[in-house]
Amino acid sequence: MKTIKIIALLLLVFTQHVQAQQESEYLVKVQTLDSTIETLYAVISGEKGETRNWELFRYLFDAEAKLIPVGKDGEGIFHPRFLSPNDYIESSEDWLVENGFYEKELFRKVDRFGPVVQVFSTYESYRSKSDTKPFMRGINSIQMLHDGNRWWIMNIYWTPETSSNPIPKEYLPN
Repeated sequence: MKTIKIIALLLLVFTQHVQAQQESEYLVKVQTLDSTIETLYAVISGEKGETRNWELFRYLFDAEAKLIPVGKDGEGIFHPRFLSPNDYIESSEDWLVENGFYEKELFRKVDRFGPVVQVFSTYESYRSKSDTKPFMRGINSIQMLHDGNRWWIMNIYWTPETSSNPIPKEYLPN
């Protein structure tokens, strides 16, 4: 019985050490606005068959954060869908792994007032890192908060580019 207690205690200490080390590795990724956005794009990107690091993905977001894709219905009317980070994972995980998906930032416009930031981030999407032509482009509207210690993603609100809704020139690289 004493041996079991010692093993349990050692497992607890080891688990806490691993969690603290992982927290430290993740904290580096949210220290700057740039590193947070780079991590966001990197964590959802991967080749066909590649599992994403959903723990890191969740770490980027505030507990009440929403991911809000906007698309047209059959009648051409735009509608938002409100997802928690976990909802996004549940609805996207299989598709991302089955198809491969890389999202790359093309351009960024940042507006900041104190701890609150609004980022318009123009993106291109590819099936593979080796693809040369994107299958989709659009704009992510990313709302972020700096709590004095790290950056948190509060919301991501996005829509893809269409022929009737092209990306304005001011949100594309020169």
